[in-house]
Amino acid sequence: MLTVRAPATSANLGSGFDVFGIALGAPADIVRVERAPETTITVTGTGSEFIPEDPAKNTVGAVADALDAPARIEIDKGIRPSSGLGSSAASAAGAAVALNELYDRGYSRDELVPIAAEGEALVSGEAHADNVAPSLLGGFTIVSNDEHGSNVTQVDASLPLVVCLPETTVSTRDARGVVPERAPLADIVDTVSHAATLAVGMARNDPELVGQGMTDEIVTPERSALIDGYEAVREAALDAGATGVTVSGAGPGVLAVCRHLDHRGRVASAMLDAFDAAGIESRAYQTRVGEGAQLYGE
Repeated sequence: MLTVRAPATSANLGSGFDVFGIALGAPADIVRVERAPETTITVTGTGSEFIPEDPAKNTVGAVADALDAPARIEIDKGIRPSSGLGSSAASAAGAAVALNELYDRGYSRDELVPIAAEGEALVSGEAHADNVAPSLLGGFTIVSNDEHGSNVTQVDASLPLVVCLPETTVSTRDARGVVPERAPLADIVDTVSHAATLAVGMARNDPELVGQGMTDEIVTPERSALIDGYEAVREAALDAGATGVTVSGAGPGVLAVCRHLDHRGRVASAMLDAFDAAGIESRAYQTRVGEGAQLYGE
């Protein structure tokens, strides 16, 4: 049986809607596979009761079909569904790596991105790669699309982060439903400017630039309104020394960038206290930009 650890991710990063993503050091899913005449899926762990085990309804089943790789698949969820941390993408990425190895399909990590993204279509209705790309490749990723499909640029960034996850949920479909179809030109120009700043910051491992670049006046204001207590949590994190704060993916997770590893504790405490003041339980992951899916073998 092959085992893969597939990391959680944070997509968008404010200004990079459907384009930017990062792998997180924690949490992660564990995916185990072995050959079988037909695909079966067993799910345990965090929020497993909400995840279908029918291969036709699970992201991992779509990956097994795409690779023509039937298997007995066990998923131990460390990433809560509907968290904004790429829960379904991590399972899909882990399965893609494991099944590619199990059946010796010979795909590179880059080539597995669109295959894993097919599983995401079951969750959001479209094959988005902004979460599966960093879960497969690690670091900071930029996804662009053309007539030939998705292209991914990857940067081995290393920055200290805090992700605070409230005990509430936001569905990916609901979060996509509030995204404006049009925006004023001035807001678009500002967003492009911030996205460029963020990308340079990632390349330089510069938390100040990354924090500046997370500002977004188009998508984030609409999505943050779905998260009770968001503004208070954001202000608390900034007051505690975070360089930037935004909604992680579709939410309700909230992502904060820190200047130094030893700043994460006070930022995490401030975010937890702010959610608590709003009457919302939460947990915080003191983490960093991390590696992609790791294969552990038999």
